[in-house]
Amino acid sequence: MKSIKVTVLGKQYPLKVNDGGEADMHEISAYVDKRFRDFKNRLANQSESTIMTMAALSIAEEFFLEKEKKTQSSDNSEEVLKAVNTSLSEILTDIKRKNTDLDKD
Repeated sequence: MKSIKVTVLGKQYPLKVNDGGEADMHEISAYVDKRFRDFKNRLANQSESTIMTMAALSIAEEFFLEKEKKTQSSDNSEEVLKAVNTSLSEILTDIKRKNTDLDKD
């Protein structure tokens, strides 16, 4: 584990990350900071906790939408694989039939 510091809305937070995960965590914290700042600009009259909550909900929504896309993509891939498997089975059956016909001749 490695100790790093990230900054979100001007405040530093110490974190422990797995070795090699520093760059990813810095990228994630920069993204969170940007989203929080965007919401802070749009909701200037709201408390910081409200701004952070709204931004966190927005980030979570993005995550769940991407997760759903991945699930749908996985489902589509499974359907394609089933169709390919069916086609291959039909081709194999046809080849066997033709070989059987050739053996009869």
